[in-house]
Amino acid sequence: MNSDSIIKAAQETISIEIQTLEDLKQTIGESFVKIVRLIYSSKGRLVITGIGKSALVAQKIVATLNSTGTPALFMHAADAIHGDLGMISAQDVVLCISKSGETPEIKVLIPLARNLGSAIIGMASNPKSTLGQQADYFLHTPIRQEADPNNLAPTASTTAQMALGDAIAIALLNMRGFTDKDFAKYHPGGALGKQLYLKVSDLYTKNESPKVAPTATIEAVILEISSKRLGATAVVDSSDKILGIVTDGDLRRMLAKGISFKNTFASNIMTANPKTIVSDMLAVRAFNTMRENSITQLIVAENGVYKGILHLHDLISEGIV
Repeated sequence: MNSDSIIKAAQETISIEIQTLEDLKQTIGESFVKIVRLIYSSKGRLVITGIGKSALVAQKIVATLNSTGTPALFMHAADAIHGDLGMISAQDVVLCISKSGETPEIKVLIPLARNLGSAIIGMASNPKSTLGQQADYFLHTPIRQEADPNNLAPTASTTAQMALGDAIAIALLNMRGFTDKDFAKYHPGGALGKQLYLKVSDLYTKNESPKVAPTATIEAVILEISSKRLGATAVVDSSDKILGIVTDGDLRRMLAKGISFKNTFASNIMTANPKTIVSDMLAVRAFNTMRENSITQLIVAENGVYKGILHLHDLISEGIV
């Protein structure tokens, strides 16, 4: 295949899947609302099952639901009829995913799950299939064609299943009033989790707190900046009220102007009214403030009283940036 043929195949695949999603969008109606309310009001979990590619989709939907506040469990349809059916309780809702609705394992599973007292939701491309007819509730995933030339490889069908699973998860998320703080509880690890819960107070307290009086000599300012290794020092009064900040850049600009060290003090070169943050601010917001103002340090203050300095490197080391 030449480059044009490869590009054409890729674009046709995407076009077919876009059309599938447009068709799927038209199926969302009152039956979808009833299913979402059923899951929301359930006192058990949503058990999702399938086989083959549908099983892989089921696992992804389960992961999305669990991370957004809806308890869910994956059960492989083949394993279910060989012992794993014990995973289901009467309070659970069972979602069976099948492209055709005629998957043998799913057909066997339906009456068994019903005997346990669970409500059954079917998801398939054919409403007249066994799954479509025997499920208590039905989610239609209309498929005109798969994306491959032989109309065999699960592509458009799995895209529809995945999208419908996402739609359920987000509808439930909205019903639960799920916030970013709730999301953080389920995602404590990694950069994403840290963005949601890590605060300035978790970081700046690990640093030293460089500070000088406004009457400090330039030699004293340089020594303070160098020894505390944050590239800056706060300028404070006797009550630790913030008067300004002196950075490495301020020192370089002073030298560039040929200003003598003699009779020059911190108050002469400091930046007055520097950008400050409070300790309970999320670290990611502190980073956004740095980025918006093209600075690498922020003074941490409470009611104008100096507490310390947060450096860009603190955020980088935690994976916030």
